[in-house]
Amino acid sequence: MNLDSKIAIVTGASSGIGAEFSKMLVENGTEVYGLARSTDKLKKLQKSLGDKFHPVTMDISNAEDLEGWVDDTFSRNHRPDILINNAGVMYSANVEDLTMNEWHTMINVNLNGIFYLTRLIVPLMKENEQTCHIINIASIAGLLGNPTISGYNASKFGVRGFSEALFKELRYDGIKVTCVFPGSINTDLFDKIDGIENHPNMMKTTDISGTVKFLLETDDNFLINEITMRPLNPKDPTS
Repeated sequence: MNLDSKIAIVTGASSGIGAEFSKMLVENGTEVYGLARSTDKLKKLQKSLGDKFHPVTMDISNAEDLEGWVDDTFSRNHRPDILINNAGVMYSANVEDLTMNEWHTMINVNLNGIFYLTRLIVPLMKENEQTCHIINIASIAGLLGNPTISGYNASKFGVRGFSEALFKELRYDGIKVTCVFPGSINTDLFDKIDGIENHPNMMKTTDISGTVKFLLETDDNFLINEITMRPLNPKDPTS
């Protein structure tokens, strides 16, 4: 895919790898609709990226609001070519200490939100004569279970299963589906997690955005449906 003049949707776009995806796409000529809950962060990002970035204040766990936005934004003459389902939250606790609200928030944002938006975008992509691409950002936690993040594991394992089924369902419609499994990235995802601190050996946001750029720019009949990324040395160099 040539990214120039394409239309993309990026969720969780206001910070971290979502903001980096948006920057990478805009720099390559793509029109980007960036979805996130923080209006202030989105407007700040728009000032940096310019008019090709459209800030959209949206909670992707609200299916009704998503449907209204998609209906108002897209049409037969204005269809998305790229969907990057990136928004995610993580809470850490032993299973008996994880609250009902924390569990439901992770499932609603990390898994349900992907379904809510994807089901609306797929019909538009099926009408697109060009090859389209859906990229679902999971996590290494979608491949390996770990103590104290059972809810996050469950949501990201779900993303993998959804992505696997979706890739087989949509491949003959000219729609690629890739599930991405990053290890630790130097973002604010871990800010509220006890015992985990960011350090220089975590992957950079540009590592992930560069890989996603490569995935998007592959030839139309070439698909990488799953890709795992890790830091070579994951240990804090100061420890």
